[in-house]
Amino acid sequence: MTEEDATAQEQVDTGRDDDEEAAFERELAAEVAAHDEELGAAVADLEERAADLEADLAAREEEVDELTERLQRTQADFQNYKKRAKKRQEQLEKRATEDLVARLLDVRDNLTRAVTDESGDLEALREGVEMTLDEFDHVLDAEGVSEIEPEPGSEVDPERHEVMLRVDSDEPEDTIAEVYRPGYEMAGKVLRTAQVTVSDGSNGEE
Repeated sequence: MTEEDATAQEQVDTGRDDDEEAAFERELAAEVAAHDEELGAAVADLEERAADLEADLAAREEEVDELTERLQRTQADFQNYKKRAKKRQEQLEKRATEDLVARLLDVRDNLTRAVTDESGDLEALREGVEMTLDEFDHVLDAEGVSEIEPEPGSEVDPERHEVMLRVDSDEPEDTIAEVYRPGYEMAGKVLRTAQVTVSDGSNGEE
């Protein structure tokens, strides 16, 4: 091969290399562009999701603030209600006490008149005391107070009866023989237990 042919061949090879390098660069540029586009889309998606999460978080925080405010208002309303209810209860109790005392004063007046009566009429005095006792019973009844006076022979109720003694009695053993002192209850609550004696079952035998 002559020198001219060699030079021509070298130029051909160089041109081929330049073309291949240019093609490689174009291919690489296309890949980079595609990658950049894909990465840009991913970043945009992440940014959109982040914005959605931030908006959702802001909405949740606003909802929490609203619920907290409602809870505080409800608690304040409840505390005010409790105060009003307590005050109302105190007023009712005071009024009930005043009414009871007013009625008891009438009873006291009658007792005072009976005690200070100088007529010497014992029968009239007895009748006056009985009337006063009836009036007092009416006061108790109006307050919902009822007497606890169990029948002889009935079972002992530890919640309502207080056993004082075991005695000889015709009543069955361990049942109430006699009421020593009546008890009282109000609205189902025992104010004072009835004091009773209990039969020992001896039927009065020695």
